[in-house]
Amino acid sequence: MTIRLRSSLLAAALALIGGAAQAQPAPDTLAAVRARGTLACGVSTGVAGLSLADSQGRWTGLDVDFCRAVAAAVLGDPEKVRFVPTTPQTRFTALQSGEVDVLSRNTTWTTARDVGIGLAFAGVLLHDGQGFIVKRESGVTSVRGLDGATICLQPGSTTELNLADWARANNIRFTPVLIENFGEVQAAFFSGRCDSYTTDLSGLTSIRAGQGPRANDYVILPETVSREPLGPMVRKGDWRWFDIVKWTLNALVAAEEQGITQANTESRRQDPNPEVQRLLGTSGEFGQQMGLERDWALRAIRAVGNYGEIWERNQAPLGVQRGQNRLAAQGGLMWSPPFR
Repeated sequence: MTIRLRSSLLAAALALIGGAAQAQPAPDTLAAVRARGTLACGVSTGVAGLSLADSQGRWTGLDVDFCRAVAAAVLGDPEKVRFVPTTPQTRFTALQSGEVDVLSRNTTWTTARDVGIGLAFAGVLLHDGQGFIVKRESGVTSVRGLDGATICLQPGSTTELNLADWARANNIRFTPVLIENFGEVQAAFFSGRCDSYTTDLSGLTSIRAGQGPRANDYVILPETVSREPLGPMVRKGDWRWFDIVKWTLNALVAAEEQGITQANTESRRQDPNPEVQRLLGTSGEFGQQMGLERDWALRAIRAVGNYGEIWERNQAPLGVQRGQNRLAAQGGLMWSPPFR
């Protein structure tokens, strides 16, 4: 009797919890963004080429332009964005709590992040890989030359796990120097506290370029020890918002595939190609299905350009080669599902 009673009470409690969970309304990020009149975008605390604020507080970078594209698609104005700097430790909490509407912050798509924290990746904005930088005078020319080295890195990122996995697999010994702040970990390396600094290649290229005349004193080693697909994240459960973010990214890539640029969006609306017509809103109801205007993708492309234009504006000046980030038709990994 006691067992039956406890089982009944447990079943009732679970039913009550389940009912309460079902009673909670699903998030409606689109409605919240429109009511607020601005998009809250989580970015890094400063990585040139990805997300970096200048002395006037103006943000630039690949991640930043993507957020402007989303704002243009949703609000019709790429400037209606509030950029929220986040660290590796605070970025997911900022999105989970609703402090930001989208996280566009050089964040690697991994299984644990995609299934375990209530967040979802909306695609790959940048195909990257983890590399290492050393002083040229060290004479190190390969990652295997780092056996016994001290290596600076930020905790709370895939960088830390990748380094440990690679070292274990290759029987490499190293001493980690963990520093949370991005600026401080760079300073530690450049001051000689570490033999090497490791992060994504995009970040290494950025900080090396930031050394100005001293840039040639440092060498980025030729190997990478991981694949780092970096992309925007949103909260799970709000699938309309997920679709908006995902298809805005696809629209920027599709625009490059179709030769649509920031300058020719209006003229291309008359293009006889049905795919172009659907992309730019001349035909089809994709915008309406997501709660947006018909020309949502046109707005995004007109605001920041196609994917290639965004790359040329933010990555090319740093000397970063497109490599895997070329279009699939050019031998790269960037492609869009069809707009049909």
